[in-house]
Amino acid sequence: MNPEMILKQYFGYDDFRKGQRELIDCILEGKDVLGIMPTGAGKSICYQVPALMFSGITIVISPLISLMKDQVYSLSQAGIPAAYINSSLSDMEIYKTFEYARQGSYKILYIAPERLDTSLFLDFIAYADISLVAVDEAHCVSQWGQDFRPSYLNIAAFVTQLQKRPVLCAFTATATSEVKDDILCILGLNCPKLFITGFDRKNLYFAVKHVKKKKEEILHYIKEHRNQCGIVYCSTRNNVDEVYELLCQNGIGAARYHAGMSKEERTESQEEFIYDIKMVMVATNAFGMGIDKSNVRYVLHYNMPQSMENYYQEAGRAGRDGENSECILFYEPRDVHINKFLIENKESKKELTKEEEEAIRERDYKRLREMTFYCTTKECLRNFILKYFGERTGADCGNCSNCLMDYKKTDVTELSRKILNCVYELKQHFGINIVIGVLRGSKAARILENGFDRYRTYGTLAEYAESSLRQIIDVLLQEKMLIQTDDSYPVLRLGTDYLKLKEETNRIYIKNEIRRTKEVAKEISEKKSVLTSKGYTLFEKLRLLRIEIAKEENIPPYIVFSDKTLNDMCIKLPFTPEEMLAVTGVGQNKKEKYGERFSELILQVTGGDREGYSWTESNKVASNRVTISGTNTTKKKESSRSEKHEKEVQKEEFTFTKWMAERIQCEGNCTLSEFVGKLNQQINEKQMKRLTIVSVEKKLEEEGYIYCEHQLHTAIVVKEKGKKKGFFVIQRISQQGNPYDVLMMNERAQRWLLEKVAKE
Repeated sequence: MNPEMILKQYFGYDDFRKGQRELIDCILEGKDVLGIMPTGAGKSICYQVPALMFSGITIVISPLISLMKDQVYSLSQAGIPAAYINSSLSDMEIYKTFEYARQGSYKILYIAPERLDTSLFLDFIAYADISLVAVDEAHCVSQWGQDFRPSYLNIAAFVTQLQKRPVLCAFTATATSEVKDDILCILGLNCPKLFITGFDRKNLYFAVKHVKKKKEEILHYIKEHRNQCGIVYCSTRNNVDEVYELLCQNGIGAARYHAGMSKEERTESQEEFIYDIKMVMVATNAFGMGIDKSNVRYVLHYNMPQSMENYYQEAGRAGRDGENSECILFYEPRDVHINKFLIENKESKKELTKEEEEAIRERDYKRLREMTFYCTTKECLRNFILKYFGERTGADCGNCSNCLMDYKKTDVTELSRKILNCVYELKQHFGINIVIGVLRGSKAARILENGFDRYRTYGTLAEYAESSLRQIIDVLLQEKMLIQTDDSYPVLRLGTDYLKLKEETNRIYIKNEIRRTKEVAKEISEKKSVLTSKGYTLFEKLRLLRIEIAKEENIPPYIVFSDKTLNDMCIKLPFTPEEMLAVTGVGQNKKEKYGERFSELILQVTGGDREGYSWTESNKVASNRVTISGTNTTKKKESSRSEKHEKEVQKEEFTFTKWMAERIQCEGNCTLSEFVGKLNQQINEKQMKRLTIVSVEKKLEEEGYIYCEHQLHTAIVVKEKGKKKGFFVIQRISQQGNPYDVLMMNERAQRWLLEKVAKE
């Protein structure tokens, strides 16, 4: 099979995303690769597809237990044999997993980097046929990355121990140039092909809000998005507890997660969120890495993160399914001081020298400055992010809070020159507060006792507010005309580009908001929605069925189907399991496993009528089509009188003639769903209602041929009467050991039921 066939059969997608096919081709050609792709871009597909095409096993090195579990669950649902090795397993479970892997039972084995030098793993790799090694979260190998893991340094040594060197590929979502170079060097990639697909996540809306009453703002936002999943990030445990209690007191189902909780409490909170029991997670940055929950519709930051890397990684947990989502940062200046305190008190790592620790601290301060610039800039937020990660930017995005505001642009070049002169006159020894105090002519004791009131710049900007001068200083810092030191008491110094202001052609501008053009806190999820109210009702019923199945199989609901897949079901309305294959995210294995239950529910809700559940662009074009007659242009009516009359006519109940029955082929065994599908193909759906699987099962149950244990028909018993007619059940076992039944019919049962339906 080629990659496209594997993508469709196992994962249910018709096309690869940007960069995936090219990267997969390189791996299949035996070349090492480094893929830098944003969260939600489909990095895992890039090694999972080759893994199914290679003869041997694929080893995936991953730092997170939750990520491994999610991936293995998802692969198992898709019919791909996979397993993981980490500290959540007992010694006996680890031993058995290696034994099964040695016997060829798995195509993909996930392993924590700390396990690479264990005796069991070394015994395994001595005999295993390893075709591919994939390093996930590859930035963990770099001391310059935000999540350095010393155990990642063992990966290169592990690869060299193999008798035959496999293809080596590495993936990360956030990597600056320094981190990228470290990955290439430390992992020992051999003449690697570099793929950078771009950091932009077009489905994410970015906003920065400068607020004084954060709790009230966040509570208001979450109340407006009560039925959506979201994450609220806080920088301290106390903030987590306060926000969590606020939400609970206001009747919002919330969970919390931070290092001050016990392991059992954290696990319970995480599962409540993953399983959609609690819709909101309030957490420190200890939560989320490796959580592949696809239906997170918003990520709110109660405090400013320490770096753009951290922010983009955390914000990127929204909208992993590609649906529109929001990332909003609630900023106040004291967030900067909180982060400085956290940097100063960061726990030392034994493996680092004092010089290395100091270098990392300086890097952290530099990142914090960039993060502060993001929170104060009036430019396009998306472009700011892309520029930070070294990506070329174009026009403003039109989908961030800054782009959705109107600003008054003010030339502050002369004011900027006076600020620079003041810094120079103060011999670059003082901080922002002293500089502003001198410019505004402050009578503060420190300024007077140092004689600053005798300087030429003293009082030259007395008529300007302190906030206005701070805004200009922020711009000068961003333009590198000023720099701020990383000392305990940071001072302002002239930057490398301050001489540019000596040229008249170079100007400095600031932007001041004059009015909003749109609501910043808009309901972005409805921006491109095509579902009608009927469509949303169907979506909710499909979601409840998904939860039911997830409980039966003890897996997260989004592993059954993502929100995006349920949304596509509401648009395409598949009435049979076979039609399910046209839905995005439904592969062959999931079709066989869940197709019948979901298509049945869709038939029940719609009654076999596909109209009125979604509003697509084609509908809009059709309804707005115009006709030209002579010189008059008129809007065409939605339908002709005959069409309108046809809609008003009630559909006939399902009837099946003997003539229709003669056209049905009864060959071999088939499912009840497939048989009913054959019957429906013979009728005119505009005039007649479809026959539903539920109605047939109900009739068979009423007449004593079968017995369904409960409403959703996951357990079916064929009675002796039904067995004589040719009905039987095949049972499949989920990865978690939970059985589910499929009602089957042999040729005799098909002929009997065909005759029965034709008579009735």
